[in-house]
Amino acid sequence: MTERNPELIAGRYQLVERIGQGGMGRVWRGLDQQLFGREVAVKEVLFPPGTDEGDRATLLRRFMSEARAAVTLSHPGIITIHDVAEHHGAPVIVMEFIRGQSLAAAIREQGRLPVQRVAEIGAAMLDALAEAHAARIVHRDIKPDNVLLTKDRVVLTDFGIAHLADATTKLSHSGIVIGTPQYMPPEQLEGKRPTPANDLWALGATLYHAVEGRPPFEADGLHALAVAVFTRPHRPPVHAGPLAPVLEALLTKDPEQRVGAAEAARMLASVLRSFPARYETVGEPEPEPGPGPEPGEEPGPRSETEPEPEPERAPAPDAETEQAPPTPRTPPTPRTPPPPATPRTPTVRDSGPAPVDPRSPVPDQPSSPPPVPVPLPVPAPVPSTEDLVSLGTTAEAKKDEQRSAPARALTRRSVVLGAALATLVAGSALTWTLSRDDETPGGGAAGKGAAESAVTVVIGVDAPLSGSQSPMGLGIRNSADLAVRTANEKRHVPGVKFEIKALDDASDPAKGEPNAADFVSDAKVLGVVGPLNSSVAQTLVGPLAQADLVNVSPSNTEPALTLGPDWAADTKARPYGTYFRTVTTDVDQGPYAARHLYAEAGKSKVYVIDDKSSYGAGLTSGFTAELEKLGGTVVGTEHVDPTQHEFPGLAGKVRASGAEAVFFGGYYDVAGPLSQQLKQAGVNVPLMGGDGIFDQEFLTSGSKADGDLAVNIGVPAEHQPGGADFLARYRRAGYPEAAGWYGPYAYDATWSLIEAVKSLVTANGGTLPRDARAKMPQAVSRLGFDGVTGHVAFDAYGDTRNRRLTVLSVAGGRWTTVTSGPATP
Repeated sequence: MTERNPELIAGRYQLVERIGQGGMGRVWRGLDQQLFGREVAVKEVLFPPGTDEGDRATLLRRFMSEARAAVTLSHPGIITIHDVAEHHGAPVIVMEFIRGQSLAAAIREQGRLPVQRVAEIGAAMLDALAEAHAARIVHRDIKPDNVLLTKDRVVLTDFGIAHLADATTKLSHSGIVIGTPQYMPPEQLEGKRPTPANDLWALGATLYHAVEGRPPFEADGLHALAVAVFTRPHRPPVHAGPLAPVLEALLTKDPEQRVGAAEAARMLASVLRSFPARYETVGEPEPEPGPGPEPGEEPGPRSETEPEPEPERAPAPDAETEQAPPTPRTPPTPRTPPPPATPRTPTVRDSGPAPVDPRSPVPDQPSSPPPVPVPLPVPAPVPSTEDLVSLGTTAEAKKDEQRSAPARALTRRSVVLGAALATLVAGSALTWTLSRDDETPGGGAAGKGAAESAVTVVIGVDAPLSGSQSPMGLGIRNSADLAVRTANEKRHVPGVKFEIKALDDASDPAKGEPNAADFVSDAKVLGVVGPLNSSVAQTLVGPLAQADLVNVSPSNTEPALTLGPDWAADTKARPYGTYFRTVTTDVDQGPYAARHLYAEAGKSKVYVIDDKSSYGAGLTSGFTAELEKLGGTVVGTEHVDPTQHEFPGLAGKVRASGAEAVFFGGYYDVAGPLSQQLKQAGVNVPLMGGDGIFDQEFLTSGSKADGDLAVNIGVPAEHQPGGADFLARYRRAGYPEAAGWYGPYAYDATWSLIEAVKSLVTANGGTLPRDARAKMPQAVSRLGFDGVTGHVAFDAYGDTRNRRLTVLSVAGGRWTTVTSGPATP
């Protein structure tokens, strides 16, 4: 067709200008000559190249019949279809002409959108989908391009286009599916019969893209993207805030476990009530007159390319007991835990990307916001799957699906990796053949083999998933996921299916409190693993304790978190009865270093230096006391300014003291230059520090570091009792990131929560008690089991009983393990 052709479409629609072009069709602005020149959008649907005449005729009959069913939809959130016609053998849809902007274009122009606005858009979309599902119609291609924002409406477009495409391929090629994979659920990629659950996943992916500025799944190449959708959890949302639980529920891989429309509506209404009332409409401010809807395989009205992601951005309880310390149920305030009397500057793990004071209060959260009127009626009941009609699904397609059943003997991974991927239309619509075994989709934390009626228990994970410390954080998240997968595969807790919910703290203490609020607001979360950093823990632990939500950290080492602010004065009092950790603390670092230098390295005369931080002072205090107890001598002390990297005269003092070694309490950024200058001045003695210097940067800032030593909390995986098996299972799981130093401890922290759930289920006659969250801290405190890192059990303060450390040495410009052992001889 062409706007220069005077011929009228269906005898009444005059084309004015083409406003969109894609692989599946062209869109024109037209005038309805029989209704006084009313503007309309005319969409010409294109058949895939190579379709023979017989198939074209069959497809045309099918499309004309099924597309007319969409005409019956009448809802302000669904584009109105005025007419369905045939023109020169091709289907034509005549729709209302909408002046607005697609959600894809809004994301492209503005980046990620505010949480409240995305929730409003989602509520309107869900209301429209409920109307379609009640009419037994499944959209099957929900994505930002197919959502139009006007001054006062959110409108879903392209009901029918994706179904025509799917029918086209199924006519001749059983099992081939079409769509936009970033927004397609696993069951749709497999070519299964469509259900409303398909649209709910796509809704979740669309809202995720809007609030995060990028889709939930991204990968280089179509193979990798398909693998990610099938087998990987989606990227944890960072900016979603209270919307995160909604996204998690919608993006559940198993459609049987995915949230339904009514519950999703309630969740979105709850999100909206958490914001102050506002009176703007949910759409966009009205732009200049523009085009109407475009083909389903196209971007928004003003672009012909797919929008790029916005660059913005268990066993029986342990028999060992001891007198419990004073344990208040909750801290004094739900927002900011009491600061230690001897505040500790974070270690390498505990340093964030910006100089944020971990003790400074973060902005208050709204306590009880007023209700907001939400124009979101409860969706109409959705008919059973057998009653649903998907445009393009016919008896012939069912037969094709049955004929493809024998091919499903392949495993999901084999099929995805072996699939023939090819682009069928412009943009990102894809076509490929998929078949698999009949296992329940369980990518990510879901695992496989979980009972269909299982209760879902979510384990939260707080870690830096972005930023400079993300390699450690991702290792923690993956290890937690491995524990959950293992529990599900083994059905370790009958009737319970575990999932993880990972939130990114970016090593920023300011993220601790909002992440805690997110976990607390999700009723399925019964425990939290993390965080990596003590500075984040100081803002995360208090709100979790206030809500009785148990927290097991695999890495942070601040003594005050378990021993109270006066621990250094030998006055211990547990501030949080919900907080535990699977690693030892800074209390043990100094003494362990002293024993190694004195007994193993034969260094009895040591010069002690610190950087004036509470962390450094704590290390040197413990080191000095233990060295003198052993019979060694501190031959000199010095305090250096951590902002200075030049130390004139210090080398002379160390040389004159006769020191055989230097012990430094502080961080790598000072320790590296200090070691370098000592060696350059001829003081060729080893410098030893705590975990604050165990960093690659220490090696680069001190090129003469060979022979220097560091103590680190914990033991490398390969030296742990279950380490070899853990690493083998981790590799088989295919995680792209290394488990890292803290991976085994994260696995055991997660398994602690799994075992606690098991104990509650067992004690409650095989079902999870209603007050499980409140009972979890006590259940964790009673645990005792053999884990990856050894025997896992906690003392009366919540610290691990299995306190182990490692000494590492620099050799050939690399950190190498020297020895590992218990904290006490």
